[in-house]
Amino acid sequence: MPSLQADAAVAYAQDMAENDVAVYKTLLESTKAIPWKIDWSTMQFAYVGPQIEELLGWEQGSWLTVEDWATRMHPDDRDQVVNFCVSQSKAGVDHEADYRALTKDGGYVWIRDVVHVVRKENGEVDSLVGFMFDISERKKTEEELIRLQLELERLSLTDGLTGISNRRMFDQRLETEWNDARRSRKPLSLIILDIDYFKQYNDFYGHVGGDECLRSLAGVLKTVARRPRDVVARFGGEEFTLLLPETDEVMARKLAQECAQGIAGLQIPHKNSSASPFLTASIGVETTIPDGAATPREFVEEVDRMLYAAKRNGRNRIEAARL
Repeated sequence: MPSLQADAAVAYAQDMAENDVAVYKTLLESTKAIPWKIDWSTMQFAYVGPQIEELLGWEQGSWLTVEDWATRMHPDDRDQVVNFCVSQSKAGVDHEADYRALTKDGGYVWIRDVVHVVRKENGEVDSLVGFMFDISERKKTEEELIRLQLELERLSLTDGLTGISNRRMFDQRLETEWNDARRSRKPLSLIILDIDYFKQYNDFYGHVGGDECLRSLAGVLKTVARRPRDVVARFGGEEFTLLLPETDEVMARKLAQECAQGIAGLQIPHKNSSASPFLTASIGVETTIPDGAATPREFVEEVDRMLYAAKRNGRNRIEAARL
């Protein structure tokens, strides 16, 4: 009798174990996450959930070795992700990896692999078990947030009226180019110009006309300072700046003249100007090679003094300290 009872108990335990396995398998395969297991010694898949086929299109039985996993990954992600996962697994460290998995039809799905390292009693790696999660929607959201952040950053550095750089952008770039010029011992030039009698222009033509005038002038300045590192900025009100890295005195004066000629070429009527019947600007220009004592602020102040000298001397002219 005891023997029969023992046998029955063993059979019952086996049935329960099989039922538990079936229950766990059902649970695993009913989730959106894709369970998998890899035998470390053979680098073969011991199991991968059937959900893999719905997500990526590859048949469940086609996932045989880690090569199938690696080759079904975006080439730009493959080396980094594989090397990371292998090194972490060898170290026995649980880890996560995000990558783009190749679908059977040639597309890509963003995957997050969450990996647990199973060890033997002696500490050696036995297997890897984990879940693949589809994080495509999350990645789209992240990318959109990054895009919005970049757009906000761009807007924060752009003058809303003219579309050129604003004072904040000018200050940032001046600091950068100043330090670069100090290291390289190459010249840095700055042009500051102010529209002559712009208050009178606004009073006569209205603020809408004034805004259009500022936009037209900004367009001219962009054609003058056209190198990638050149900065055209609205300094404030009707005042504009051109920051010109690696530009010597002769070229800076030439570009200042181009600014004046470009503004004259617009032929914008200005009936209330004492300088000309058309829109003009007073211009200050300076070139420097920064030394240890000088500061960007002092440089701007020096160019500003040249601008006000142009105003004092009759407007519609260029003043340069060293020319």
